[in-house]
Amino acid sequence: MTDIKSKDQNPFFSLEEIDSEREVKWRETLRLFCANRPALFGFLFIIVFIFVGIFGSILVPADPFEMVAVPLTSPGVGTLFGSDYLGRDVFVGIVHGTKATMIIATTATLVTVFIGITVGALAGYYGGIIDNILMRITEFFQVLPPLVFAMVIVAVFSSDILVVILAIAVTTWTTEARLTRAEFLKIKEQDYVTASRAIGDRDRRIIARIILPNAMPPIIIAITLRVGITIIYEAALSFLGLTDPDIITWGKMIGQSRDYFFDAWWTVTFPGVAILLIVLCIALIGDGLNDALNPKLRGR
Repeated sequence: MTDIKSKDQNPFFSLEEIDSEREVKWRETLRLFCANRPALFGFLFIIVFIFVGIFGSILVPADPFEMVAVPLTSPGVGTLFGSDYLGRDVFVGIVHGTKATMIIATTATLVTVFIGITVGALAGYYGGIIDNILMRITEFFQVLPPLVFAMVIVAVFSSDILVVILAIAVTTWTTEARLTRAEFLKIKEQDYVTASRAIGDRDRRIIARIILPNAMPPIIIAITLRVGITIIYEAALSFLGLTDPDIITWGKMIGQSRDYFFDAWWTVTFPGVAILLIVLCIALIGDGLNDALNPKLRGR
């Protein structure tokens, strides 16, 4: 989404005019996104993923930790995706693991984005010593290996789902912070922002109502991709046994069955395919948003 060029030439604008023009651009973005078939397929798959996450325990009420078959039973009628080394149904585990994956990915992404946008907005808008301090903090977190840092946090505190969410968020917010800062540095010099200051608007209103909405297109793309990255991080922590043992997740299913891969490939393959599909579809949505929000692809 481009800056509001018409308002650059006439900085004395009304907020209603900006909102109207912004609404038109978002409608065009939606049209271009829907015209992108891979992105639309990814979006529809995510809708299915969310539906399974919300209603999976109702549709498949079985206990994912219950031993229902002979250990390492191959896929068939009794167990659609086979059973693991303890005789637990792999299909039931995947269905119930969807909810945990959805909760962790969504919540951790929201916390990550909140931290990143807040830090980046304050640094980019105020500049000077505030920018220097916040960017030094960002660089400190940026040089730390995120996965290793998250592992340390979970190992030191606990494997509770809240700790896992905070561990992922605390270690991965730097990309959003730098992107937001760059957008704010560019947009805050526009004439309509100067005009907003001239008429006495407070900094909080300028940041939230004037600059941030125009900075959102690249941030939205980053947020979309962040969800996929968060799922991979959660799967890695679960694979290493650093998540709540009472919650079934796809990564945990892979980690617990990795020693049986050559004898029972389905115990690892099906949860792995679930992770692959969800991350791939999120990437397709990100590409679709990038195409829809790209001013050059819009023909502008």
